[in-house]
Amino acid sequence: MTRKTAREIAVELCFAAAANTIDTAELIDSFFEEEHYASLAGENELFAEKPDKKQLAYIRSLTALSREKAAELDETIERYARGWKAPRISRTARAILRIALCEILYMDDIPAAVAINEAVELDKKYDEAETVAFVNGVLGGFMRGEMGAQAQAVEESAPEELPEEPQA
Repeated sequence: MTRKTAREIAVELCFAAAANTIDTAELIDSFFEEEHYASLAGENELFAEKPDKKQLAYIRSLTALSREKAAELDETIERYARGWKAPRISRTARAILRIALCEILYMDDIPAAVAINEAVELDKKYDEAETVAFVNGVLGGFMRGEMGAQAQAVEESAPEELPEEPQA
């Protein structure tokens, strides 16, 4: 299973977690029960292969983070949702945005550009072009706003380089 597939499964679980009051760990455990997962594989090729331990840990982490940080992530989404009111954002787009923001903010091994590109490509499978552009715009605005400010602060706090001494 590729990370792309694991990410899409995490989006599916994020979507399901938002609609349920069940504990995230319990939701994931029941989702990956042999019989349940096998029934999903018969309906959708996304579930053709079961994740290994590393992929399952990645899926669990993303799903748990997206639920644990949902209010913070939704606030960020709404801050950069230019021209879109919260009810207009599809549940699928919201799940994709939550997962992408979790990858950018909390997953050190995933470059932000990869998280954004994967989110946009994934949303193309589920939403219309206008929503895909919205997802791209929110994530781009976030990078320019939040992450750009962080990068600038780090750059400004770095000590200036001393000029080289002339050679004798």
